[in-house]
Amino acid sequence: MQRRSGLLLAVIFLAATVLSACGNDKNTFAEGKVNVVTTFYPLYYLASEIGGEDANVVNLIPAGVEPHDWTPKSKDLQTASKAQLFIYNGAGLEGWADDFLHGAGSNGSLKTVEASSGIALISGNPEEEEHEHEGEEGHEHASDVDPHTWVSPKSALVMADNILKAFVDSDPANEAAYESRYEDLQNRLKTLDEQFTEQLQAVPNKDIVVTHQAFGYLARDYGLNQVAIMGLSPEAEPRAQDLLDVAKFVKDNGVRTIFFEELVSNQMAKTISGETGADIDVLNPIEGLTSKQEKDGETYISLMERNLQNLVKALQ
Repeated sequence: MQRRSGLLLAVIFLAATVLSACGNDKNTFAEGKVNVVTTFYPLYYLASEIGGEDANVVNLIPAGVEPHDWTPKSKDLQTASKAQLFIYNGAGLEGWADDFLHGAGSNGSLKTVEASSGIALISGNPEEEEHEHEGEEGHEHASDVDPHTWVSPKSALVMADNILKAFVDSDPANEAAYESRYEDLQNRLKTLDEQFTEQLQAVPNKDIVVTHQAFGYLARDYGLNQVAIMGLSPEAEPRAQDLLDVAKFVKDNGVRTIFFEELVSNQMAKTISGETGADIDVLNPIEGLTSKQEKDGETYISLMERNLQNLVKALQ
């Protein structure tokens, strides 16, 4: 699988080289600014907030697309090859990253930033690997690590700090501007963290039942217990016994709400809801925005605030 992935990205890089020779895409390259490529929305948000007018930030994964379903194309490699910074989550989220960076950074000028660096990672669930689809390349998680770091505001603070350092290292002349914008973002993230801490400490129930095992860092940092129908990838197929076990847990523990996410099907949540009588509601892992959310100006902060509202309502 690794060899096939490498060959695929080699072909993509060759195609990108040809495209590059035909002309520059002005929409993805800006003179006089730090050109940044991010892999998915949360990183795009953090980088845009810190980079401000001194940066040109391009996100690879478009609105409405689930990161687990996405693989890079030749135009993405071409875009990254023009950038000064490539910001990715790491922790196994971007299974295609190593080969992609080998092609995109062949000129030696591209600096990489692993945004999750410094976060105490949570071990994954090895059993889920037996139930995931096989033969799907480019978006596999590392089998022993939960990559969903950004879903906790505490982790987002660490990630923002890593991104700030990368900007300052790449463009020291604008350090003061980056620091100022970072401090504003940091204050908003700290406020969000305080809201999660205070409000989730006060709820009487701590069990959250979710379709996708994407809330481990949120649960760890704010005293919740995550019970997932599916594993770390939303493409994992639950066994019939998994569904029965979750339904039993819901009934035995008086769980009132089954949470689903917007970029994948809510059918599993509906199945458990039909079996147990529990409600269903959204708990957004913010792996990306929908087209409507993008149009409405939603952000990481606003979506996390809505997550908190839904959690507090469900856990009363």
